[in-house]
Amino acid sequence: MTEPLLDVIAIGRSSVDLYGQQVGGRLEDMATFSKAVGGCPANIAIGTARLGLKSGLVTRVGDEHMGRFIREQCGREGVDTQGMVTDPARLSALVVLGIRDESFPLIFYRSDCADAALCEADIDEAYIASARAIVVTGTHFAAEHSAAAQKRAMHYARKHGRKIVFDIDYRPNLWGLAGHGAGEARYIASAAVSARLQKILPDCDLIVGTEEELMVAGGCDEPLAAIRAVRALTSALIVCKRGPMGCVVFSGAIPAHIEDGERGPGFPVEVFNVLGAGDAFMSGFLRGYLRDEPLATCCAYANACGAFAVSRLLCSAEYPTFAELRHFLEHGASERALRRDATLNHLHWASNRHALARPDLTPTLMALAIDHRAQMEAIADAVGAPHGRIAPFKRLAVEAAARIAQGRTGFGVLLDSRYGREAFTAAADQKFWIARPVEFPGSRPLDFEGDGSLAAMLVEWPVSHTIKCLCFYHPEDSQDMKQRQERELLRLHDAARKLGRDLLVEIIASKHGDIDDHTIAAVVARLYRLGIKPDWWKLEPQASVQAWTNIAEIINREDPLCRGIVLLGLDAPEDQLVAAFRLAAASPLVKGFAVGRTIFAEPARAWLGNEIDDAGAVAAMAATFGRLVAAWEQAQQEKRT
Repeated sequence: MTEPLLDVIAIGRSSVDLYGQQVGGRLEDMATFSKAVGGCPANIAIGTARLGLKSGLVTRVGDEHMGRFIREQCGREGVDTQGMVTDPARLSALVVLGIRDESFPLIFYRSDCADAALCEADIDEAYIASARAIVVTGTHFAAEHSAAAQKRAMHYARKHGRKIVFDIDYRPNLWGLAGHGAGEARYIASAAVSARLQKILPDCDLIVGTEEELMVAGGCDEPLAAIRAVRALTSALIVCKRGPMGCVVFSGAIPAHIEDGERGPGFPVEVFNVLGAGDAFMSGFLRGYLRDEPLATCCAYANACGAFAVSRLLCSAEYPTFAELRHFLEHGASERALRRDATLNHLHWASNRHALARPDLTPTLMALAIDHRAQMEAIADAVGAPHGRIAPFKRLAVEAAARIAQGRTGFGVLLDSRYGREAFTAAADQKFWIARPVEFPGSRPLDFEGDGSLAAMLVEWPVSHTIKCLCFYHPEDSQDMKQRQERELLRLHDAARKLGRDLLVEIIASKHGDIDDHTIAAVVARLYRLGIKPDWWKLEPQASVQAWTNIAEIINREDPLCRGIVLLGLDAPEDQLVAAFRLAAASPLVKGFAVGRTIFAEPARAWLGNEIDDAGAVAAMAATFGRLVAAWEQAQQEKRT
């Protein structure tokens, strides 16, 4: 028998979930929504991938923006997508959800949607055989064609000796038993549904459901009687989810009392949103089950994953990684509301950045910094050029960076909102890493651009744009100066995390005091003590390898998941930067550079003064950027040899 390539393939629903952000309000009154991949099988595929399993998904998505989002997001999460079919005739399913008191209103937009059209032709025998197990789901047994698709998958799985997992996944209104406005309904008895599901049970190896779902599968109105009815039809392992009471597992004969089954502990967390918790539970159970862990471990994984889900807003986007799960099981949480635990939140953020619609550039990052505003205005004023010409020059800078990058990864630009807006699209087309400044130019103490709310400004930025903040901070600053700057950095860090944006903190100390081998390390350590954990650091050149070693020791101790450091230029001559590169390259945490004025200052003066044309400006900037790229790559090569 061929060794499986995947651990599990989930089959059935996929959707885009739109969660109302005004918690406690009616869906009628929602003003903004958060977006995530949803649908029981898609959630399970993502949940298991986050826990380290190799997962795949068989579903249909529309040939439109939401369908592409589902496919792309699954890919970013590490889910194998070759079993996903693009349906040119149908739209992807949408679900609108909310949280109000202890109720969770939701509306399924599934009229002739893409995933509901799944059929036997979409099931590939070789693909099913490539996984150790498949997960079939209850909703897709509601229609004949999708039921036939899942039955074919089960046939292939059994033929090739693969396990069959059944998530009962009962949604009454998706069986036509409740109206469109009753998406929250979880249990409506139906003899017809029970009869259909009972035909599936004998072929299953693992059956998972809540008490209500098992009552539907068993055709009984009492949980233990229903479990006995299920056992009469199958020898499968039966898992009964019991919410805060944990779960109970039945591997053989059903005992006299439901509590007499093999029990998994529950975790006392605040219940914020129960939607999607069952899919997180299944993901955790499968992590143990498919790795042949003891049942007690499977239950602990499952219940803990469910606890994470009920304590957070979204479904798949909020599921834990294995790093989070292990930390929680080993250390617990500081709060019953897991979404407020700072350590877990940082683990969640940092271990899921790869899935947040942005490139993971940790191997190297070489960026042309053209986010300067005050400096560009000064150059324009010096040659008598209107400020309106700054924006087209920044577009030329992006063109220069693209000429050197030539489509390769690891390149980026820093662009500002004031003069760089028309260059953003060009940079995105190049698939550049993009960062943009939030600080008011030259401010000390730190202040932010814009007159309104910081979060209101950031929420308009694409999620792929990294927030860059320059802070002129020296360890010998006055206490008042430190407090004012730290308050703003804390506010920015909080906004970045809540809005799901990467944060780059740039520290310049040399303009306000002497620096030695410990100066920047002291600043970095102070900010970490405050709870500020940026994704990137942008730091000025250091005078010794020891200085970089001191900085790296702090970062590795406080945040081993930090993306790394990029070197800033400070308008230094090119030969000085090359020497700085050699020193910095000795530290594995220094990933590259983000240099600006060394590259653009002279071409800007000449172009704004009408001494060179567009082509000349692009050529000049590309030449300097290219030499710096070559110097960094040479420094890296010398380090390796």
